[in-house]
Amino acid sequence: MDSPAFDLAFEPAYGQAVPVVSGVERVTVNNPGPFTFFGTNSYIVGSSSVAVIDPGPEDEAHFQALMAALAGRAVTHILVSHTHRDHSPLAKRLQAATGAVTVGQGPHRPARPLREGEINPFAESSDLSFVPDITLGDGQTLLGDGWALSAVLTPGHTANHAAFALEGRNILFSGDHVMAWSTSIVAPPDGSMADYMESLDRLIERQDRLLLPGHGGPVTEPSTFLRALKAHRLRREQAVLARVQAGDGRIAEMVKVIYRDTDPKLHGAAALSVLAHIEDLLERGEIAADGPPSLAALYRPA
Repeated sequence: MDSPAFDLAFEPAYGQAVPVVSGVERVTVNNPGPFTFFGTNSYIVGSSSVAVIDPGPEDEAHFQALMAALAGRAVTHILVSHTHRDHSPLAKRLQAATGAVTVGQGPHRPARPLREGEINPFAESSDLSFVPDITLGDGQTLLGDGWALSAVLTPGHTANHAAFALEGRNILFSGDHVMAWSTSIVAPPDGSMADYMESLDRLIERQDRLLLPGHGGPVTEPSTFLRALKAHRLRREQAVLARVQAGDGRIAEMVKVIYRDTDPKLHGAAALSVLAHIEDLLERGEIAADGPPSLAALYRPA
């Protein structure tokens, strides 16, 4: 299967509420970067009474843009796909301004406990203060004025990642789990590759007609894109396994080969992705390690 057809065409229109589909608007934060593309997308769902999905980081200009877009409308719910600092911190201020209830899968947590001496490389990126008023379980639905949003739990990028299905429309707000412009980073201990792949299979089974991600533009052909994305991840897994079998015992050695065409500035993130694959391969008994898995551990064929 071909690699995913990533779509880099996107106009962020900072400060403006951009209609996406009927009943859905997008306001993009001016926080571009290697992991956020042009910035974080906040979505407004509904007409006179609305929900806001992923309010974004604590950013004054974005807060003012959201408030302008919401003027004259009641905000009943603020939904958070996951608790990274580019998605959830503005929820507190937006709630104070609107009186809406906050909704999410739960507070931030790692996919697994930290091992002795391990440091979470994404600790500063995690919003540990967000605790939703409503904790949604898988399949639970919020009802609004002319809209219904159901939780589709998609752990992997983070343990508490959730997508939200717009019922009756076959539209899914996919957060950072699936994005049109790039693959999602899966970095232990916050993320889990095994969880990510299971969540990817869930979305493949859903057969939505449109995905609206947390960064970048929509995924307009989800079925084809999701299958290509899964194939891409499996090829990456096989590349990691092949490097271990070839004698590359350290993750740094593997990254130099597997990501030789990638900007070296991104090799740190790539190493975390390799670690996520290695943890999965270790769990399945396909490789072995001298001690607990880490960025510095030594790996060998099983």
